[in-house]
Amino acid sequence: MTSGLPPSKALYIGMEVVIAVSSVIGNVMVVWAVRINRSLRDTTFYFIVSLALADIAVGALVIPLAITISIGLQTHFYSCLLVACTVLVLTQSSILALLAIAIDRYLRVKIPMSYKRVVTPRRAGTAVLLCWLVSIIVGLAPMFGWNNLQRLRDNVSLITDDLLVTCEFETVISMDYMVYFNFFGWVLPPLLLMLAIYTEIFYMIHKQLNKKVTASHTDPRRYFGKELKLAKSLALVLLLFAVSWLPLHILNCITLFCPACDKPVFLIYIAIILTHGNSAVNPIVYAFRIKKFRTAFWKIWKQYVLCQDPVGRLPQRGSQRGQSHERRLRQNDDDDDDV
Repeated sequence: MTSGLPPSKALYIGMEVVIAVSSVIGNVMVVWAVRINRSLRDTTFYFIVSLALADIAVGALVIPLAITISIGLQTHFYSCLLVACTVLVLTQSSILALLAIAIDRYLRVKIPMSYKRVVTPRRAGTAVLLCWLVSIIVGLAPMFGWNNLQRLRDNVSLITDDLLVTCEFETVISMDYMVYFNFFGWVLPPLLLMLAIYTEIFYMIHKQLNKKVTASHTDPRRYFGKELKLAKSLALVLLLFAVSWLPLHILNCITLFCPACDKPVFLIYIAIILTHGNSAVNPIVYAFRIKKFRTAFWKIWKQYVLCQDPVGRLPQRGSQRGQSHERRLRQNDDDDDDV
């Protein structure tokens, strides 16, 4: 399939295919893990599932479209624009999901006693829907006029009378939109806000951990120690997102502010690979950093891939052995605080 392509583009397509498969499998595992593990069904994981769904869409939809675009396909202007806007919607949903996660963890540390009363499942679900709604509005803005159609019409060699163009991201998306509105308005501010939130979270947790333990029914050091572990894992997810996406936005800034500057093709490919690769790394972070996910992943692997624990061999529901088994599972879920 790639025999007629330049080696660099063939390598790029091969890496994209690997990332797409890894992203879909890994993030399906994340959603599956939350589905089967009761202890993962708190409000933070609502936002993690939202992030995973966006990453599944990147692997199943965005990357195949990106590969198609890289071949230089001739499409209608608005078809190409819709493909580009889909990428923007999913990227924005990831950013807002990360911001929601940061705010959620901040509230857990700031108001631990009243957190469950303030952050209810209904409110968390509403926040997820709001994040997606804002992402759709921000990502689809180019469809309503903030695009390169007029510039292409001024240069008739780039577009036909039937609005056919060689479909590339920079051909249809305005760099003014990408830099001033998208990057400076909806990417950089949330990233800086999240940096401030996690800094405050770590400050509050360390302040609590340094306090002397008083005799009480619950040990606050255990609670805040658990919060510290999970906050570190989620901050790592944020760091990886920033490292993955900033290079491409920096290249966009160069395109806008220095049109004459040369951008090597391999740098563009690397930047694109980094953005797509970010969708595949989050499940790896969860597996290595969060014990509940690691346990759920291993359970899925053993039961559904290795078939080591088929349903027929599990203790029967209602039997004494089955009731004991269920009690043990519930106890494991309740006691599995080592995130």
